[in-house]
Amino acid sequence: MYTAGVCACLALLPLSATADESKAPPQSNADTYRLLSLFGDVFEQVRSDYVEPVSDQQLIEAALNGMLSSLDPHSSYMSPKTFKDMEVQMKGEFGGLGIEVTMDQGFVKVVSPIDDTPAAKAGLKPNDLITGLNGESVQGLTLNEAVDRMRGPPNSTIRLTIRRDGKAPFDVTLTRAVIKIETVKSKLIGNVGYIRLTQFVETSDDGLRAAIEKLQKDSKGKLVGYVLDLRNNPGGLLNQAVAVAGDFLQSGDEVVSTRARRPEDTQRFNAHGGDRIDKLPLVVLINDGSASASEIVAGALKDHHRAILVGTRSFGKGSVQTVIRLPNQGGMRLTTARYYTPSGRSIQALGIEPDVRLTIDGKDAPLPTDEVRSEASLPHALKNDTVPAKAKAVVNKAKPGAAPDNGKADCQAEDAAEKAREAIKMGDPASDKQLDKALEILHNPVEAKASKAG
Repeated sequence: MYTAGVCACLALLPLSATADESKAPPQSNADTYRLLSLFGDVFEQVRSDYVEPVSDQQLIEAALNGMLSSLDPHSSYMSPKTFKDMEVQMKGEFGGLGIEVTMDQGFVKVVSPIDDTPAAKAGLKPNDLITGLNGESVQGLTLNEAVDRMRGPPNSTIRLTIRRDGKAPFDVTLTRAVIKIETVKSKLIGNVGYIRLTQFVETSDDGLRAAIEKLQKDSKGKLVGYVLDLRNNPGGLLNQAVAVAGDFLQSGDEVVSTRARRPEDTQRFNAHGGDRIDKLPLVVLINDGSASASEIVAGALKDHHRAILVGTRSFGKGSVQTVIRLPNQGGMRLTTARYYTPSGRSIQALGIEPDVRLTIDGKDAPLPTDEVRSEASLPHALKNDTVPAKAKAVVNKAKPGAAPDNGKADCQAEDAAEKAREAIKMGDPASDKQLDKALEILHNPVEAKASKAG
């Protein structure tokens, strides 16, 4: 999943590695060389006879990206420019539109606009399909290519063609900007500290700790609890997920473990430093846009009975991507492990089920399947290895861009529901029923006790 303007945000990124030939499996038979010879034959045929000239670099990079992207939705090749952009973004500042996207059946699909960015201000919504860029179709482009075209100098413009369920395609013109992501926002809501974390970048844990200190100071020590809002947070850095979870756990508590192909590469990550909110009750808000690092935090707090989770089922991305620097040739993002919550459970393609299931508009029923974002709906998604073979992952079976076909009355009902959702302001308890429920829990001594440390 990518952020238009830079790089992937839905990847857990451990410390960057360098390609190491010593870890590669031995080449054991002639079949490998025969297949490489086949690749060479195809390469030469395209190079010499394709209808238009193509550079060797273009062909090789396309082949590399095709090889990696065919493995799972999150592995990919990064050109030197894309690799540099990724490093910049993980520092919390980049140029572009401010929108997390993925590829879905040939179109660029919006996962979530980042708060206070051109994409958010233009009204782009989760599940929107970007079908054109400046009048040209995105079909045939890789995700990297589409993201690269959406980047550009600050103050330059780009026209996106948007397809939204039940509506005719329309154009939106956005002005690119230098996007400095404030990943942590906080405020007092009465005697409750509200903290919203939008991504996991290098500065996220420092920002969280500063927010906690400010809330404690502003409340004059009268806080009754905290709300940690991870809705629409697509993830980010693994070490930041461990640090953030550790701010609410006891030192030594396990946050997450990762298991690679080789058993000896299994790793466990524990909390350090202790609970920074003095064991006060905690409610965590999640939804189907909460992914990867967000799910690590939510899963750890749930398994340790440290927080009550409110919202809807999370996205279900339970894999770890390692960023590998390739000498003088950019890098690659390779899925190298699955991660597991402290109880040993994988959320891959399943997500995390909240303790209190509630939509943002106050309904306790699950969202319709055509509105749910899910890892399981992505092409080549990894299977979950901790559930019985007969168990089914939560798959979004909706056809992207398909209009409702249940008649005029249903279309009108959907339009009314869409307008109602548009009126909801996330973070405002007057309209945000998930947040309102969190506040209710924290003001109820019996319910709040369930989320109190110790």
